[in-house]
Amino acid sequence: MSSSLPAPEAEFQRTHIFALAAMISSAAAVGAGISLGLPLLSLVLEARGVSGAMIGLNTAMAGIASLVVIPFVTPLAARIGAWRLLIGALLTTGVSFYGFHIVENYWGWFPLRLVFHGSLTVAFVMSEFWINSLSPPGRRGLVMGIYATILSLGFSAGPAVLAVVGSHGPLPFAIGSVILIAAALPVLTAVSETPELEPGPRRSVIGFVFAAPVATFAALAFGAIESGGMAILPIYGLRLGLTETVAAKLVSAVALGNLLMQIPIGMLSDRIDRRDMLLACAAVGVLGALALPLVAPDFWQTALVLVVWGGVVAGLYTVGLTLLGASYSGSNLAAANAAFIMMYSVGMLIGPPAIGAGLDVFADRHSPHGAPYVMAGIFAVYLAIVLAERGWRWLAPRLGSKQGCDLGSEPSEIGAGDP
Repeated sequence: MSSSLPAPEAEFQRTHIFALAAMISSAAAVGAGISLGLPLLSLVLEARGVSGAMIGLNTAMAGIASLVVIPFVTPLAARIGAWRLLIGALLTTGVSFYGFHIVENYWGWFPLRLVFHGSLTVAFVMSEFWINSLSPPGRRGLVMGIYATILSLGFSAGPAVLAVVGSHGPLPFAIGSVILIAAALPVLTAVSETPELEPGPRRSVIGFVFAAPVATFAALAFGAIESGGMAILPIYGLRLGLTETVAAKLVSAVALGNLLMQIPIGMLSDRIDRRDMLLACAAVGVLGALALPLVAPDFWQTALVLVVWGGVVAGLYTVGLTLLGASYSGSNLAAANAAFIMMYSVGMLIGPPAIGAGLDVFADRHSPHGAPYVMAGIFAVYLAIVLAERGWRWLAPRLGSKQGCDLGSEPSEIGAGDP
């Protein structure tokens, strides 16, 4: 069996399960390192007297670094091997993370951010490509749901570590560095199951954005909502009159929904058309955001809406990745995964300023509902993209056109749907 293709379920061996477990645990460790590092770096800059605007400028290098390195990931992996590139990226993140403690000059953090976040991007592209490649076709959604759940647990670990050790001195940097470097150890145990990449994908990374719009724009929508929503929801809560502690729990409600729902969503995507799943997630995204102003006066109703809403919209990431794995393999899957991460990064750049601007649309402190309206608008745009793609799929064969999206071109896989 070629390891560059998803293994037939009947041939899905125990070694594949061990390799998947290793790659998912590695990704969780990376998530823990990121969730420790991002607030830690901001707190250190704040303690050094750096302004909020300058902290934001430095943090924005994360998205820029991601966009810069993504076009080179697949060609580099094909040249040196996926496992070598992944391990090199993990070691680079660990070393560069400790560099933030050594380098005290503010401007010196900009190249460090490029190296650190660029390496993290490479690690995520390779990890998700690897997991997608090894997932059994009939249970791909389940595997991606497990991956998303474990990754969420990893992301929740970072703030817990920071709460215990604080942000002062070398210890938090040392812990983060060790976590990131240790993430390479599980990868070493899975080297024998490395997916093969033939030289050169058929399309560029940008080409895959438009070849797979339903999946890649799902990443953009989720990236915008996850980054912007997480940043703005506490402020939204404060403007609703909640205390700072209670307002922070709004983010926890979203995270709880994410944690609880990804495995059920993944399992469901193995049984029905995944484009229908993405359509449903986007529709819930619109309706849930519009419901927030209606329930806002009551914290518990708001929290309940956010649990359901947060869990379902996170399915955009889980099901989008699953849909890519059902449609591509080898270098094409690696490039498609790179396009997916790139669009997520674009969403991270778009979401916070757009949702933050929405928050300020209503000057009245008791009516800050522009933020959820903007979030509903983001989901509505994605909903229109999915509906347009589905309309084109219906229309193109009747016009005799052979052009269009590749997604779902392998309908033999459960959940892939008709081409």
